[in-house]
Amino acid sequence: MSDDDIERFEDERELELYREYRDVLPMFSHVVETDRRFYLANAVKLEPSGDGWLEVQLEDAWVWDMFRPARFVTRVQVLTRHDVNVEELDHRNEPTEDDPLA
Repeated sequence: MSDDDIERFEDERELELYREYRDVLPMFSHVVETDRRFYLANAVKLEPSGDGWLEVQLEDAWVWDMFRPARFVTRVQVLTRHDVNVEELDHRNEPTEDDPLA
């Protein structure tokens, strides 16, 4: 397998993952970005865990990872000393399939 074949394979997987993300996005209420992963989730809880650690608990989540066979997870627990970005989604302003710009 050549380097071009590997790059093409990775590009195709990334495009498939983006399409899946676009399809599942309306199912979730939050976007969560940690230093290692990107998640969609319906419940997010952040708690300081001492000595600069932060515990992030997610429920009913989807994880952006093109090498993971099962991206839907019931619970996720992340311990980190890095920034965590949590955004609440507002689905009211999302384009619909009838929207010509969608």
